[in-house]
Amino acid sequence: MSGEAVGRPMDILLVEDSLTAARMAIGALKKGPVPHRLTWLTDGQDATEFVYRRGRFARAPRPDLILLDLTLPKKDGRDFLAEIKSDEDLRTIPVVVLTSSTDEEDVAQTQVLEVESYMTKPVDIEKFLKLIRDLARYWRADMILPT
Repeated sequence: MSGEAVGRPMDILLVEDSLTAARMAIGALKKGPVPHRLTWLTDGQDATEFVYRRGRFARAPRPDLILLDLTLPKKDGRDFLAEIKSDEDLRTIPVVVLTSSTDEEDVAQTQVLEVESYMTKPVDIEKFLKLIRDLARYWRADMILPT
């Protein structure tokens, strides 16, 4: 074991309705060096229930990172993002948008809402893994490790 302190795995929430895109993200995360636990949800309504720990998600972990598609069923990813970024408790959770949208309005809106990154699909795996590694370093530095 290296001299690096070991804490709990990063809790990642993937909100993606496309099986293909979800498999890509899950596969990339498995290849990456960041220990994590992943929850995959396919619509914005379930994502909302998850982050607010309501109903069947009452015992859900608070995500350390959200990977979010913008075009989702039941509740659009844009609405979900706006809601969590307006919530004092949830706004600090880093969000990476993974979307097929190249709409300038979407890009501008996510910048205003201070997302960590906006990546268009198909996502470049190397750039994606670098971003996850960078976010994990930030997350670890912020985290209080057990003594």
